Amino acid sequence: MKTGIELIQDERARQIFRKGHTHGHDDHYRESELANAAVCYLAAGQAALFGGEIDPAILQLWPWQDNDFKPSKDAVENYKKAGALIAAEIDRVQRMEGGE
Repeated sequence: MKTGIELIQDERARQIFRKGHTHGHDDHYRESELANAAVCYLAAGQAALFGGEIDPAILQLWPWQDNDFKPSKDAVENYKKAGALIAAEIDRVQRMEGGE
């Protein structure tokens, strides 16, 4: 079984190589879009794990088209997307601040 870090790393690689969400692509998101998307997937993970619904107030944070939000019924799938989005945001902020 893969660890959480390995799952997040795999998801981030998928985002880059299959979806084209490279550093250059991510650098255009300067208004917390990546972090907000991560919050939505984190909420989806909690909803999947505990059998609840995602708070509509949290869904208001979704930064892109509604049909781009594809939560899973599997909590881990949602968590790894959230983790990969946070990793992308950390990388983006570090590049912006000249740390990379």
